[in-house]
Amino acid sequence: MSNVLIAVAWPYANGPRHIGHVAGFGVPSDVYARYERMKGNDVLMVSGTDEHGTPILVQADAEGVTAQELSNRYNRVISKDLCDLGLSYDLFTRTTTKNHEHVVQDMFKQCLANGYIYKGTQMVAISPSTGRTLPDRYIEGTCPICGADGARGDQCDNCGNELDPIDLKNPVSKINGETPIFQETEHFFLDLPALAEANLAWLKSREGWRTNVINFSLGLFNEVKPRAITRDIDWGIPVPVADWIDNPNKKLYVWFDAVIGYLSASIEWARRSGDDQAWRKWWNDPEALSYYFMGKDNITFHSQIWPSEMLGYNGEGNKGGKPGDMGKLNMPTEVVSSEFLSMEGRKFSSSRGIVIYVKDILARYQVDAVRYYISIAGPETSDSDFTWAEFVRHNNDELVSGWGNLVNRVATLLHKNFGEIPAIDDSQLTNEDRALLDTTAAAFDTVGDFIGNHRQKQGLNEAMRIVGEINKYISATEPWKIKDNPARLAAVLHTAAQAVMDANVLLSPYLPHSAQKVWETLGGTGVFSPLPHIEEVSDLDDPSFTYPIITGEYKLGVNVHPWKRGKIVAGTVIGKPTPIFQKIPVEAVQEELDRFQAELDARKAKEKARFEAEKAKLNNDENVTE
Repeated sequence: MSNVLIAVAWPYANGPRHIGHVAGFGVPSDVYARYERMKGNDVLMVSGTDEHGTPILVQADAEGVTAQELSNRYNRVISKDLCDLGLSYDLFTRTTTKNHEHVVQDMFKQCLANGYIYKGTQMVAISPSTGRTLPDRYIEGTCPICGADGARGDQCDNCGNELDPIDLKNPVSKINGETPIFQETEHFFLDLPALAEANLAWLKSREGWRTNVINFSLGLFNEVKPRAITRDIDWGIPVPVADWIDNPNKKLYVWFDAVIGYLSASIEWARRSGDDQAWRKWWNDPEALSYYFMGKDNITFHSQIWPSEMLGYNGEGNKGGKPGDMGKLNMPTEVVSSEFLSMEGRKFSSSRGIVIYVKDILARYQVDAVRYYISIAGPETSDSDFTWAEFVRHNNDELVSGWGNLVNRVATLLHKNFGEIPAIDDSQLTNEDRALLDTTAAAFDTVGDFIGNHRQKQGLNEAMRIVGEINKYISATEPWKIKDNPARLAAVLHTAAQAVMDANVLLSPYLPHSAQKVWETLGGTGVFSPLPHIEEVSDLDDPSFTYPIITGEYKLGVNVHPWKRGKIVAGTVIGKPTPIFQKIPVEAVQEELDRFQAELDARKAKEKARFEAEKAKLNNDENVTE
């Protein structure tokens, strides 16, 4: 048995999640976690909402609330979205806990003691109208390297190079379009160059990574510069240094603290479990494995920034040093990054209304239909496009007509002819029966290898191929025509039931909600594929602060079925089945497109009205002045 950490990207707490988000970090991480649990490995799956940084402050100001109030609201919204999707977190928490603050400060202090954090000055972009630091990603301009427009202050998406805001040509604030001013202020820096050799050596030792991820990661080291890890901001984690700790306008910045969340969430989970040191199995045991799931825009933080922080804490850069009280921390086994999902040919954008929120799609369609589409057509290794036509086609042709009808057909035949799983002995099986059972048994290795190597799309395709083989068997044996040979009918339906049960195990990491229904349709009792739930908890170090967490019980042999054939039991009662999946009317495609266009038109009308009101106010002010 292995200890496997599933570290899932932290969604930013500035709005509900859309399916572009969960296609990158959500569903793929859950499929993998469920599979690893079914294999018998000890899995710890953690994440939470990322709640610090200037963007939270900007949005809070716009909505007339505090940053904490904004974070509280969207922490709850996001927690419900992800729980409703069935993402089986052991702990989904947040970065505004005292536990997270303490862990971040411990990381900072040890990196400082080891010489990998130092104090210096930097030209920082400031908003002229507010006096606040502008985050690098909120500044856009022309790339000084390739000349592309729309380059951000931290990176150019066109050429892939890291940038500094001051290097951009014609920089403007994305918040209000004003030109930022640059001021020299004092900050702490993470000495990435002093950690680059060790970081690069670790990357070059990686095997089996997706080609796009490893190539991008290695390219980050063509030129490495120190990065400031503090900001002139009043929202964030206090800097644990004399003369800084009580300064309300100097905080550790969000990109430094958020990635430490994987560690702090593991420690919070351990503290809540009753064994404060339990987290060490995943972080200090050199044999433990860790997989980090995210979209490709997060690769930098997981291939360079977080590894450098851990190397600095461990004292493994070119300045030496030693680990702190948390011990030597394990480097990631693999960074599992997906590409981007677009929508009807357009880039997802919440601000422009080009979006399908998780809560909205789940309100209208079955959750496993959404999980299936993301898994079968999502951006695993290349960008992909969500279209309503394809969503409906995959649901109707594959889930309903392929898998759902198979389950219903077999269960109906069992119910009508026997009312239970019929008893047989092996001598009743023909070569045709045995061939099907051999095919479904062999699929556990094939599908498992695909999922285990993060080729989930191929794994799902193979599982659905098995569904097709079972359908072919039913069509070939025609059990509804076997009228005068009950022994043969029993053998065919017993074989079909076993094959369907095998397919259900293969599909359960992808389709946990319907897997439970299939299990019950074939007479199973108890929990087959566990689902997460939300609990209201108090902060471990500040009981006055309460918040929701996602958690669950996922125990092999108790509520998690093992990744192998579970032999069906003769005599198990089979009731009259009900459909597992719902067919989506083809008219829904146009309805969704019309709904999307109506929302865009309403947004444009609202923006036009706001512009006209501002213009009228400006004209009125000018008239008063005259």
